Amino acid sequence: MTATAGHDRRLVLWLSLAQLITWGSVFYTFALLLAPVERELGLTRAQSSLAFSLALLAEGVFAYPVGRWIDRGHERAVMTGGSLLVAAGLAAHAFIQSAAAFYAVWFVLGAALAGTLYTPVFAVVTRRYPNDFRRAIITMTFLGGLASSVFIPVSAWLIAHLGWRNALLVLAAIHLLVCVPLHAVWLRGAPAPAPAVARPGAHSPRTLLRSAPFLLISVFVVGMMAITAAIPPHLISLLRESGLPEAWVIAIPASIGVMQVLGRLVLYFFEHRFDLHLANRLIPFLIPLALAALVAGAASPAAGLLFVLLYGIGNGMLTIVKGTAVAQYVNREHVASLNGALGLPQAISRAVAPLLLGVMWSREVGYRWGLVVLLGVGIVAALALVFAQRRSLLPR
Repeated sequence: MTATAGHDRRLVLWLSLAQLITWGSVFYTFALLLAPVERELGLTRAQSSLAFSLALLAEGVFAYPVGRWIDRGHERAVMTGGSLLVAAGLAAHAFIQSAAAFYAVWFVLGAALAGTLYTPVFAVVTRRYPNDFRRAIITMTFLGGLASSVFIPVSAWLIAHLGWRNALLVLAAIHLLVCVPLHAVWLRGAPAPAPAVARPGAHSPRTLLRSAPFLLISVFVVGMMAITAAIPPHLISLLRESGLPEAWVIAIPASIGVMQVLGRLVLYFFEHRFDLHLANRLIPFLIPLALAALVAGAASPAAGLLFVLLYGIGNGMLTIVKGTAVAQYVNREHVASLNGALGLPQAISRAVAPLLLGVMWSREVGYRWGLVVLLGVGIVAALALVFAQRRSLLPR
């Protein structure tokens, strides 16, 4: 399949369905498995949570080699094999009898996610549709964003009616019967890899990894990942400490998902009406503005509403900006390898940031200083993308 001015909507929609299933059945189902697995294996919450950290670590470790394989034209093998590995991991999970087996299964699932979630599929559509990859990615994030809404109730129902072991077998079967065939059928005809002998003016992957635009985008991506990973697990406690009524404490986090979808809808329907690069510069600043509202607004419901609006819409759009920044300002031929190189730093940031925010909490000032630090990180990250645009290696 060759690149054209637009993207193949059927391919993007089928790949989006696979994203919805993978995010929902693995990433969001983990939380539903904690309690029954803990009861049966005798684990504490800290011990069971370690499994997910191992999955994130594995995803980060394998992100770069996965990217290299995709850049070499092996996207069909990578994503089909990744779905097979997810199915095998979920099936094996149904038979675990020890904490060691639990950890091993989630490490395998993390490796499988490196070949099946947003990073590889974004690279696939970027390589196939270099003139229209951003719109394809917006579609994927919109549908992928529904994964929690679909699979949290589905997985909860399966666990309640079949038990957690049989529920995992059903989820494994869904991957085997849906995701594996989708990737095997729709990812035929991958674009040829970039030539081994670079054309005049081209850059090798190693050179690109050391380039100013890539390093600046790394600061942007890792910084924003730290913020969006640190806030969710602490948000309820943070809002309660601020003195907001309990109704607001529950309503504010519940509204963020809706705002994220709204932000992606705005991009989908109106992006062609404004300058793409101006949008990329402005969108990341919504995150520090949202944090500033929390820092300055204290117990004000108005500050809570402003936070929901800015953080929700900003985070929804930020996924697209992060997913396309390398292709827009560094290189498109090696986009999978370059985005894969960010996998481990992002995994570390995602794992460490919530812990550090908790460490910065104190009884005297609560989360205030932690929010101030995150605000500073957000400003630096947003500015890094601005400077990456200015040093771009690609024509604009």
